[in-house]
Amino acid sequence: MILPDILAPTYVQMLGALSAWLVKAEAEAGKQDGTAQTLPGARLAPDMFPLSTQIRFACVQAQEGMYRLRGEAFPPLVGQLLDEGRNAGEHPGSIADAQARIAETIAIVESLAADAPPIDPAAPIAHALPQGMIFDLTAGQFVRDWALPQFYFHIMTAYAILRAQGVDLGKVDYVAHMFPYLRPGTLPAQ
Repeated sequence: MILPDILAPTYVQMLGALSAWLVKAEAEAGKQDGTAQTLPGARLAPDMFPLSTQIRFACVQAQEGMYRLRGEAFPPLVGQLLDEGRNAGEHPGSIADAQARIAETIAIVESLAADAPPIDPAAPIAHALPQGMIFDLTAGQFVRDWALPQFYFHIMTAYAILRAQGVDLGKVDYVAHMFPYLRPGTLPAQ
């Protein structure tokens, strides 16, 4: 139940939102000479990773969550995304590169969710970090305390970078996935 019902839809909808934010950013940047080329390297603070890293790390988190809960080894793409993200300060890439990574990740997440095995929320998961730390969690704790918060950290940091760079984003852009649930006739008049 965890993969197809909680993680996969969350990852897909928020990666889709991130993609839409980038479309909006690129359209607005087109009105300002050269801004689209510098946007992937934009940061909130000098000691934080740039936008391009935040996007790649959001993709890593989505893939990592899906593969870890399936009990499968991470494919080489996860390592490649991590390397790209770590090196994005010198080689941030383009908005088109970011869009390609987002689309690729959405396809992977949807594919992994399509044949997701049932997962016991109490199943043990050893979550190892590259620094050598290991967290012993249940599958439910992993989803609640690691997979979703880490993913949202990178999504929201990307949102904040785009806002800080003057991209006209607002709450409507963040919760666009909610509009299919809107009761007819309840949208305030402008």
